[in-house]
Amino acid sequence: MKKVELMAPAKNIKSIKAGLKFADSFYFGAKEFNMRAQADNFTKEELDRAVRLCHDNGLKAYLTTNILIYENELNDILQTIEYANGINFDAVIVHDIAAIQYAKDIGIPFHISTQANISNSMSAKFYEDLGASRLILARECSLERIKEIKGKLSKAELEVFVHGAMCTSISGRCYFSQDVCGSEEFSANRGRCVQPCRRQWRVIDEENNEYIYDGERFLNSRDLCAIELIPEMIDAKIDAFKIEGRMRDPHYVEVTTKIYRQAIEAYYNGSFSTDSKKMVGKWIYELKKEYNRGFTTGFYVKRVTQEDQQHKSPTNLSHWRLIKMGTITGYSKNQKEAKVQLNNGRIRKGMVVLIQGGAGSDTYFNQKITSIEIDGSKVESTSKATENNPFDVWINVDEGVRPNKIDHIYIFTEKTYKHRMSKKPKKKKADYYKL
Repeated sequence: MKKVELMAPAKNIKSIKAGLKFADSFYFGAKEFNMRAQADNFTKEELDRAVRLCHDNGLKAYLTTNILIYENELNDILQTIEYANGINFDAVIVHDIAAIQYAKDIGIPFHISTQANISNSMSAKFYEDLGASRLILARECSLERIKEIKGKLSKAELEVFVHGAMCTSISGRCYFSQDVCGSEEFSANRGRCVQPCRRQWRVIDEENNEYIYDGERFLNSRDLCAIELIPEMIDAKIDAFKIEGRMRDPHYVEVTTKIYRQAIEAYYNGSFSTDSKKMVGKWIYELKKEYNRGFTTGFYVKRVTQEDQQHKSPTNLSHWRLIKMGTITGYSKNQKEAKVQLNNGRIRKGMVVLIQGGAGSDTYFNQKITSIEIDGSKVESTSKATENNPFDVWINVDEGVRPNKIDHIYIFTEKTYKHRMSKKPKKKKADYYKL
């Protein structure tokens, strides 16, 4: 049986490394022409490296080129798709008819973006006959509708979202941001939405009567989480499951792809159905540790109502954070050891830390601590380090790292530690908490 494909998002090379063990494919964008213009995105050189990284690990790579294209951009989008074909992207994700035509002319496989809002078999057949190898359905489709559409296609694959942020508007085809900001520069259809739907709004008529509703943010959608529906979705013969999150951190990519991989494999080995309630509860618990606005199953089983909106908070509900513990200042390739300037918390044997690069570094891996050395002596655990009392410690590393304060070590834990933000907080939340 051909297994369903699990697609992961990537905002940089670190995100690909984070999900490499669990995903079947990655989708990501260049600096231009994608729906996440405010993500890190990839330079041309990084695109080439990213595709090779995916292919070297047996994974597929898809380039997102799915925004509306203006007249003065036609030559640029043509060159972008030609470049994607030249570095062996497996497909481009497109929406604009111009991008579709260029993909056809160049001969690179293309997938129709959810921006096309495919919601019925006639639309699906139109794009299939146009030559699309995959159709990413509108998020408003129910599972029953998806089954009907799939049954009337002969060649094109179907892809749907299973996890991540949801747009209140129809499959993201929204002009709210553009209208509020008074400029097409902030159009959601150009990848620059300012998310006004996440804000608090009041509804007042011409006679100053206010509409009373339950909650403050009645347009603020919860995040999609369809983990409990994996068996039904596979039975519907969906070809690819897509995780949203090209604005999210690499750790989010790692955890979500890992959990959905477990659920997919549980379906195929038969264990999902035998103990589904317990397994789903465990998976949702782990998913809730990552960035989320609360969860909804979207339109798959019922019409979305106010129950599917997050009334209280426009941002992260998780109490878990990556807490920065220290910075790598030295590296011995022969000994496979890294020197860490520890300034937050303790390192103990047996604990698992995340080693992740800052700007200019693609380092990303989890490291189980088996060796700790301070001043030439092996220890089982360090004392507690603080900003006022930092010290150096050598730890084992399984992969190469970049010293000189480029790579850092983190621990993922609950935010139950003393908050030490100043009145003007720094941008990096990982630095906010003491261990």
